[in-house]
Amino acid sequence: MKVDGVVNIQLYPEARLRLPQTDDVHRDFRLDICRGMALWFVFVDHVPNNIVSWFTLRNYGFSDATEVFVFISGYTCMIAYGGVLQSQGWLAMSLHAVRRSWQIYTAFLLLLVVYLAFVQSFDHTRYLDETNAAVFFAHPGPAILHAGLMQYRLVNTDILPLFVLLHLVFPALLWLFTRSINVSLTASLLLYVSVQIFGINLPAWPQGEWYFNPLAWQILFVLGMWCAMDRSAPIRRMARSPISLTASVLYLILSLIVVLSWQVEILDKFTLPQTLSNLIYPIDKSNLSPARILHFVALACVAMRLLPRSWRGSSSLLAIALIRCGENSLTIFCLSVLLSLIGYVVMENTSGTVLMQVLISMVGIAVMVAIATLLTWTAKLEGPKPRLF
Repeated sequence: MKVDGVVNIQLYPEARLRLPQTDDVHRDFRLDICRGMALWFVFVDHVPNNIVSWFTLRNYGFSDATEVFVFISGYTCMIAYGGVLQSQGWLAMSLHAVRRSWQIYTAFLLLLVVYLAFVQSFDHTRYLDETNAAVFFAHPGPAILHAGLMQYRLVNTDILPLFVLLHLVFPALLWLFTRSINVSLTASLLLYVSVQIFGINLPAWPQGEWYFNPLAWQILFVLGMWCAMDRSAPIRRMARSPISLTASVLYLILSLIVVLSWQVEILDKFTLPQTLSNLIYPIDKSNLSPARILHFVALACVAMRLLPRSWRGSSSLLAIALIRCGENSLTIFCLSVLLSLIGYVVMENTSGTVLMQVLISMVGIAVMVAIATLLTWTAKLEGPKPRLF
């Protein structure tokens, strides 16, 4: 039943999950804007030697667009599938989650096929190493098998297998949340700590491990699930406090100085105290180092102050463009990967001037917005559907 504007899932006397309503009238456009911006950042960052990437998150702190994606995915899954659980039960909820996992899996395989076709048409011998396609053309049979197992990926496609697994295990996570929220959070934290201590990961092919270790990145997904619940309201209120805001700003400034010291010569002499360096380094993306999580949390605290819960969107063209991309994030992400490859090839075969880098970035984003707008328009003709990636 619905109580005071939230969805109340009451399956057991000790388990109550209270979630925001998910109807289109109360859609949280902040999530779409953040996802849309993350998609633009992903595209710009994936174009090598692109000066426009200086406008993205990765050059100004420890985290980047990936953390945004994973956290928002957990948040939206909890809202959407929690609502399905309340109205239709466990079987329907599980089928919805598994179907979304299958959609992402098929998108991953389709992207693989189209990506390889692009590489082949672009004189593939020149781009084998850059795209990680060499092993496929050398051993196509085993490569197809391991791609089906999500152990073989082309460059910039690593995040899709992560989302396949997270959506696949979501019903089990939600079941655990309905029993005990504290146990769920503790189990997620213990798994994350185990990764940091013992370095456990899943195997990749032909060698190595998963770039986005799902055993580590799951903690952001679970954190997103928890933040979508009413039980997390005290923590969210604490995150908006002046003390939290001050601490977040200070941490963001620290991370800014550290990251800029890697790239700006004038800051190259900047050194951290040894004790602080031991706490921060190594800043590992694959296993989601604690420094990255803290940076994302600090960004989230600041974002909550800049975009309060009462914010209902903006009529500006920029906001609408971001929202459209955020609404269609799976398709637009796959498109961004292909566009970044095309942009790289164009620069390699024409010129890598600043003007060309800016032009490629602007054209790519314009194409993403145009396709996203078309997808939203066609989706409205078909009826509303949840978009959770």
